[in-house]
Amino acid sequence: MERYLRNQQRLRLRHTVAMATAIKMVDPLENEFLAGLEKKSQRANRFFRTMANRPEVLQAFVPLYGAVIGPGSVERRIKELVYLACSFANECAYCTASHTASGRKAGITEDELRALQTEQDHAFSEHEQAAIGYARELTRTADAEESRERLFAQFTNEQIVEITLVAAMANFTNRFNNGLAIQPES
Repeated sequence: MERYLRNQQRLRLRHTVAMATAIKMVDPLENEFLAGLEKKSQRANRFFRTMANRPEVLQAFVPLYGAVIGPGSVERRIKELVYLACSFANECAYCTASHTASGRKAGITEDELRALQTEQDHAFSEHEQAAIGYARELTRTADAEESRERLFAQFTNEQIVEITLVAAMANFTNRFNNGLAIQPES
């Protein structure tokens, strides 16, 4: 519990500390694609507004993200556990906030979120533990040599590729958000 509280405090600090030089966020009036994304979601999105500084990258990113995070051979709950494991490990306030909300929709409870953040994985299924452990190790070492075998024992090749893509996407967005000090909207 103490580790959970320290992590929460660290995430709150990150949330309140502003960058000395803030990156420009593109106004949706300046970018039709961005305006369409925000109209569809019915809310402003700092991540997209920042990425819109490179409009061609934003246009390529959205379908890639959808292909990786959307429906596939791995159930939504496991994808969210993987994304959150990476985001907690990287202390990414933006992705943690975003994927806490989507994780809840995928059936992840408050107790499970706390356990995931404090790395107390014993209550998760073997299947989930394998994916979570792999995601954390891949995040920390870029290799996952120690957890890869356990993942192979639990998942098909297609699922392993999909889990790896989710972890890679989480690490990409975590580093983008942390590097530019992008904070959650609410």
